[in-house]
Amino acid sequence: MRHLTVLVSAAAVAASTAIATAQDLRGNVASGRALAQRWCGNCHQVTAAAPPARAGVASFADIARLPSTTALSLRVFLRTSHADMPNVQLSEAQSDDLIAYVLSLNDR
Repeated sequence: MRHLTVLVSAAAVAASTAIATAQDLRGNVASGRALAQRWCGNCHQVTAAAPPARAGVASFADIARLPSTTALSLRVFLRTSHADMPNVQLSEAQSDDLIAYVLSLNDR
């Protein structure tokens, strides 16, 4: 009976992981890259071809590879004010585009 409990628990974890990684990507990657270059490129390295912009600031590729980076976490981040970043007001479509671009950089 204990083996069955372990098996069911493992299946539940596997299913929840699959659900968590299946993300609703509504945005346009190319538009997101253009937004990122225009608004974020002064501090972040937005593309691999761009030079590092500011020391100590994560590149978009580094952000994309973080285990915590999901469409939801990026959406929350973009809607939250941060003391060390400009308070950019994005439309929902712009947020979708930026999120799609960041997630496209994930090579996990």
